[in-house]
Amino acid sequence: MEILNGKKLSQDIKAEIAEEVKLIKQKGGKIPHLAAVLIGNNPASESYVRSKVRSCDFVGFESTLIRKDDSITEEELLEIIHELNTSDDVDGFIVQLPLPKHIDEVKVTLAIDPKKDVDGFHPVNFGRMAQGLDCYLPATPFGIIQMIERYGIETSGKHAVVVGRSNIVGTPMSILLSRKAKSGNATVTLTHSRTKDLAAEVSRADIVIAAIGIPNFISADMVKEGAVIIDVGINRVEDESRKKGYRLVGDVDFDSVSEKASYITPVPGGVGPMTVTSLLMNTLKSSRKEIYG
Repeated sequence: MEILNGKKLSQDIKAEIAEEVKLIKQKGGKIPHLAAVLIGNNPASESYVRSKVRSCDFVGFESTLIRKDDSITEEELLEIIHELNTSDDVDGFIVQLPLPKHIDEVKVTLAIDPKKDVDGFHPVNFGRMAQGLDCYLPATPFGIIQMIERYGIETSGKHAVVVGRSNIVGTPMSILLSRKAKSGNATVTLTHSRTKDLAAEVSRADIVIAAIGIPNFISADMVKEGAVIIDVGINRVEDESRKKGYRLVGDVDFDSVSEKASYITPVPGGVGPMTVTSLLMNTLKSSRKEIYG
């Protein structure tokens, strides 16, 4: 069994990006600029955005954090998005989710210029991905694909089972694994809460992508010997022995499943760090006009 160390891999990729930024500076080129819009004070969002800012500093990117109270109106947020869309200095930006209930997340997503949509959520980027065209891939699936490629995990002809059908992880992962590409050509089953006998579906998988949001949902008796296990879940469970009163676990029962897996991601330290790194990779692509010109 080998641990898919997302923390180390993300550091390696960020070091590669930092070297590229040094070359850009030496040539007098434009430094990539990533902006983030943070509404309210959601602790998870705060932590995630802080990580993005630190990562930008590490690789030498310019970064801008726009913070607004959760009383901001939808119109005011859309105006901020318009300003970022039209800024020649900003190469890519994200609007951190979730948003306050009075703001339409779909309307906000559609307002973002696909050329600057480094989160990969806009339907234009999603559609290009589905057709195998160059695009900004959704950050978490992009990170998983990087992990699969850099660890040399074979996907061609394999049976992959994705547990969870969100537009952020599950559905795009099913598309990426099935497409005709280096890290694709798998036969993919996309499962969800209405799937009958989900355990039986998972037990046939050579590759399991767990993104259902239920702590320790995937158990050892659901996994076949030698399967590749990629755990996207990040769940808080009470633990009085910890200073914070909780600990983070994934959607996979790591202790038991790791005994059968050929590769497995830990939580934390697996997929999570790769998500932020993927944003940097998309921003670098945007600054170079690699996709949309």
